[in-house]
Amino acid sequence: MLRLIFIQLLFIASSVSAGQSITYDVDGLSYEGHWSKVSDNAPLVLLIHDWDGLTDYEIKRAEMLNDLGYNVFAADLFGKGVRPTKVEDKKQHTGELYKDRVKLRTLMQASLNQAATLGGDKTNTVVMGYCFGGAAVLESARAGMEAKGFVTFHGGLATPEGQSYENTSAPLLILHGSADKAISMQQFADLAVELENAGISHEMISYGGAPHAFTVFGSERYREQADKDSWQAFTRFLSQTTL
Repeated sequence: MLRLIFIQLLFIASSVSAGQSITYDVDGLSYEGHWSKVSDNAPLVLLIHDWDGLTDYEIKRAEMLNDLGYNVFAADLFGKGVRPTKVEDKKQHTGELYKDRVKLRTLMQASLNQAATLGGDKTNTVVMGYCFGGAAVLESARAGMEAKGFVTFHGGLATPEGQSYENTSAPLLILHGSADKAISMQQFADLAVELENAGISHEMISYGGAPHAFTVFGSERYREQADKDSWQAFTRFLSQTTL
């Protein structure tokens, strides 16, 4: 029964809001996010895409969150019309932002600000992301972005040299596959030690046998049980941190 309900959430479009594409400018460049609203008073989730750019995958996750009662702004960190399909292009776009952390932080904050102009509640927001998006979420946490919490699904976990979590004031939820060959369990452990030493409230869960990108349904890396369990952990975190 639980499996049937989860599959329905994955493949049935949200009846609450179809959402709309939103073009916004950051430092003179155009970006295209996706806004889906449930109600004026609903908590906000700022959702960050993986290295494919903002695609139907993130929009489907936004719809799932709408069904649970959350407004969602799925941000765009690559630029309007930039949705890379080749690995070399994906590496190029993510690499540019990894090298320019100021730009990455600016794009993240601008996305949150854009959500607020659309009716999102900046005072009641959780920031979450997948893969590259997870790394961007942690970048915002270290930058001191004001949010109720930060969540990563199979995201990059390493802290760049010279950075720390001293400005982070909200809890973190880290969801990771222990069979991930892109982000090692050593990085997972190192982050746990770093957060503990910094006194940051956090929960870190690893899923046995789950490879990198284990939540991407339809792919060969998809692991249904790990996806379902991590989504439940995420929704529990949302209910505990948002008003």
